[in-house]
Amino acid sequence: MTLTCAIIDDEPLAISLLESYVNKTPFLQLVGKFNSALNALSELSTQPVDLLFLDIQMPELNGLEFSRILKADTRIIFTTAFEQYALDSYKVNALDYLLKPISYPDFLKAANKALQWYELVKGNKGNENNTESIFIKTEYKLVQVELRKILYIEGLKDYVKIFIEDEPHPILSLMSIKSLEELLPSNRFIRVHRSFIVQPEKIKVIERNRIVFGKEYIPISDNYKQKFMEFLSQRSLLP
Repeated sequence: MTLTCAIIDDEPLAISLLESYVNKTPFLQLVGKFNSALNALSELSTQPVDLLFLDIQMPELNGLEFSRILKADTRIIFTTAFEQYALDSYKVNALDYLLKPISYPDFLKAANKALQWYELVKGNKGNENNTESIFIKTEYKLVQVELRKILYIEGLKDYVKIFIEDEPHPILSLMSIKSLEELLPSNRFIRVHRSFIVQPEKIKVIERNRIVFGKEYIPISDNYKQKFMEFLSQRSLLP
């Protein structure tokens, strides 16, 4: 599998380094390099790439701002000298965050994460006629998970825990909760918190704005409460 990619950085040396890394990574194909987000805007809007290596601190339009206007299909790996942007990078669903100076092993690890993501998507698309399961990447293998058995999903920074009915331990996968949300059928799963997705048909008790799964309590945050209450109103007799 080959991923098309582009580089955006206002430092020529940084572009050269990343280009050399891309050229020796067999599954990456460089199709564009830009010295500013504004210069890249027109081309990447009409011809999006699979993967974007994106600097954050740039004049006129910084990387975080640019990431918010990109098409959702493009995966982002941020490249920056400033570690204080790490938290913000996860808010915009970046696959990874590389601190300069970037070594090739770190670059390759991040690129492999992108490859795994697209292999996961491909596996799920190949399974699109059977909406009863999805493929999840865990411990260097793809595992087929039956949707009907998923209780809830917890997002923890750059990986997720998938809690399965009658299973003592959750499945761990290196991906964001937003990425997993995109793979799940929206008519069967609902986001109730920035860190939690639940399968409503598995809900048995709701107590004080919390969903109860055995001994675990899932909070319902204000940002998602209205949508969740609309769902409840269609399926319950509330006064």
